[in-house]
Amino acid sequence: MEERVTELRCKEIISIRDGRRYGYVGDVEVDLEAGQVRALVVPGRLRLFGLLGREEDRIFPWESVRRFGADIILVEDGPQYRAALRRAKGGNRGEPAKKSFTQGGNVV
Repeated sequence: MEERVTELRCKEIISIRDGRRYGYVGDVEVDLEAGQVRALVVPGRLRLFGLLGREEDRIFPWESVRRFGADIILVEDGPQYRAALRRAKGGNRGEPAKKSFTQGGNVV
């Protein structure tokens, strides 16, 4: 099966456990060295129209994906797949980075 990232972004993530609708895929985490998809990311909802920031992104490890449909992706969710802060490249989008790093890995 072949999917493009742009096609994944049009799919809604739904729990197979209770039918909960998490939202649409906003991002895909890829391990470039291994050439593998690591996780699907659903962006957190805006709080008060974005004035109070946004909720945490919900990250679904690739192992939690059970089925792909035409319009949905079914995932297994549970305590091990709860909301997680976006840890790559400065945190959540729209928020200032808490730390900056040089290419060598030193904190600025």
